Amino acid sequence: MVTECSLRVRTYECDSYGHVNNANYLNYLEFARYELLRDVGFDYHKAVDAGYGLFIARIEIDYKRPALTDDLLTIKSWPIKKGAVMGTLAQEIRCGDNLLVEAKVTWAFVDAKTGMPVRIPKEWDVPGMNPETNN
Repeated sequence: MVTECSLRVRTYECDSYGHVNNANYLNYLEFARYELLRDVGFDYHKAVDAGYGLFIARIEIDYKRPALTDDLLTIKSWPIKKGAVMGTLAQEIRCGDNLLVEAKVTWAFVDAKTGMPVRIPKEWDVPGMNPETNN
């Protein structure tokens, strides 16, 4: 499953060159990952209330082209790997047909009290996070 969301670049997200500051792409990608969770039926707030969390373990970002103020960005996200405890998502940010950013995000399912990775309980192991069920 590929999920898609959009947002418009705001003036305060840009640097002195008029480009989106590289750190703001992390916020864009996080926004899109939350939308992915919602789209696949993973209730993040219920998981947190149950004592779990999804922590980001690694993010790889390749910046291709800059985004500018008022650009309408489309962010696509999809699972590419999933294990019993961790998984990886691919994400891309586009402005129209132009690819701006490619990212790979590795996440871990954790016990929120200890911050330690744990096996994903059955009730939180939604099929939409598994790339094999999305073909």
